[in-house]
This record gives sequence, structure tokens and C-alpha cells, in this order.
Amino acid sequence: MLSRVADSLYWMSRYLERAEHTARMLDVHLDLMLDQGPRSRSDSNKILLQSLAFKESETPEDAYEMARRLTFDEANPNSIVSCIVTARENARQIREQISTEMYEQLNRLYLSVRAPDVKEIWNAQPSEFFTDVKEGSHLFSGVADETFAHGEAYLFMRVGKHLERAGATVNLLRAHAKGLSDVSQQSATSYLEWVYLLRSCTSFEAYCKEYTADLRPERILEFLLLDKEMPRSVRFCATQIEESLQTIAVLTNRRQDSRLLRSAGRLRARFDYTSIDEILSGDLPRFLAEVRAQCGAVHGALFATYIGYTVETAVAA
Repeated sequence: MLSRVADSLYWMSRYLERAEHTARMLDVHLDLMLDQGPRSRSDSNKILLQSLAFKESETPEDAYEMARRLTFDEANPNSIVSCIVTARENARQIREQISTEMYEQLNRLYLSVRAPDVKEIWNAQPSEFFTDVKEGSHLFSGVADETFAHGEAYLFMRVGKHLERAGATVNLLRAHAKGLSDVSQQSATSYLEWVYLLRSCTSFEAYCKEYTADLRPERILEFLLLDKEMPRSVRFCATQIEESLQTIAVLTNRRQDSRLLRSAGRLRARFDYTSIDEILSGDLPRFLAEVRAQCGAVHGALFATYIGYTVETAVAA
């Protein structure tokens, strides 16, 4: 497969995942804001911006205006509309490589966020707009699963989605790290923060089934970091990344001890051979920063191996 095709598949998947994640974060944020006082709202705004890696100085204090900019500002490459536009452009460049159903679904999502009256719809009911974005992304994933061969091209999409998701979950936990580390300071405000955190990962109901509705920081961390079955947990994503890259290596006759597979293996091993007690007994922010850096290392190694590689790299593979 051509490197440009792998590149477009990878980024198409990443940007769609980013749009879906941002829509969910904003939807939950505006919903829970109704139950918060002015001080709590200000703190939540800061956590939201940190979670999405936005600079606080570049956004207004008003929550609805902030959400509107994070949704529609095309000058910001990580806004919802910008992500969907970029994902669709990547799909357009490889139109012949993906199924018709995939392109049609992504194009429908693109047209819905670029409709002439979309801002009026958003002003009337932001939640409906965010729901459409989330459902559009989920439909694309379902269509891809059902209409696209699960070969090399599909695996690059899978790596992109789970690498983006792992990084997003880690960023979210880093923004909440102070509260998660200080288990002695719990209050009604803390409870709302934990609900916000779990709902932002579509994990509230799954957590309650696993641990009941007793929200405890150490259990939330364990669930979002180490759970083997929850699709939003970092461990689940790390497993999907490594397995996908191993299969790609077999299909492309790559070495099994390559820098890329070593990076993916180290990321997965960090979660396979640790416990929540060990994480909490150490430095949680440092642990999360190291995981984020390892995700970046996998991304860099992926590009060096399959997309931006040199002739010498190709010969040595």
C-alpha cells in the first residue's frame, strides 16, 4: 500500500475520533454546568481546556461562547468542524481506496456541519448538534466495520483511532490529576467532577455496573487506565494498537523487533505489568506524562516506518 494512502487513512481516523471526543466533552460540559456555581464553572472551564489541549488565554470566559468557538472556529485545526473537514479531505484523497458507503457517511457528516443554518440550530439546542456529530462518527465506524476489508488499510485506521483515543483519555486524566490524587478531599463538587470525567469517556454506566455508583478516585483511575474490556481505557487502546501493528508488520514483511513494535510493546507493557496501587503510590502526573510521551513515540515510529521513511529504512525493513 502506498505511504500516502496509509497517511490519509491514519489521519482520517484520528480526526474523526478527535471530533467525536470534543463533541462529547462539550456536550457533557454544558449539561453539568447547569448544576454548578460560578466558581465551579470556572474550574470546569479550565479542566475542559486542559483536556482538549487548548490555551485558556485564547478562549472567552463565557461557557457557551467558548463551546461555540471550539465547535465552529475553522482557524483552530482542532475544532469540531475543522476536524471533520480535514477527515473528509483525507477521505477524498483516497476515494478509490475506501468503500462508497464510508465516503457517503463521512460526506453526510461534513455537509451537516457546513449547512447554512447549522449555527442557528446550535444556538437553539447545542446538545442536538453534538449528538449528530457523535452519531455520525459512530455510524462511520460501523459502516467501515461492515463494508471495508479488514486488511492493511483497515488496520491503519484502527491504529489512528485508538492512538487518538488513548491520548485523549490521558489528557483528560491529566486535567483531573490533582483531584484524583488527593483522595482525602472529597465533596459534592468532587462527585460532580467524577461524573463529568466518566461521562466524558462514555464510561459512567459501565463504571456503575463494575463498581456500583460509589464514585471513588482510585476506582475511576483503575477503570480508565487499566480495564481490559472498556473501549475507552488506555490499556484497551494500547492492546488494540500493538495487535494492529503486529498484523501490519506480518502483512508487509517487516521485522518483528522494529522500533515501532518495540514502542507499541512498551506502551502496552506499562499497563499489563502494573497496578493502581503502584500508580497512586508514585507520581500520578508524571506517570500520565510518560504515557502521553509513549503515545507520541508510537506515532513518530509509525511515520518513520510506513509514511515518511527513507530508502535506507525501506531496505533494512
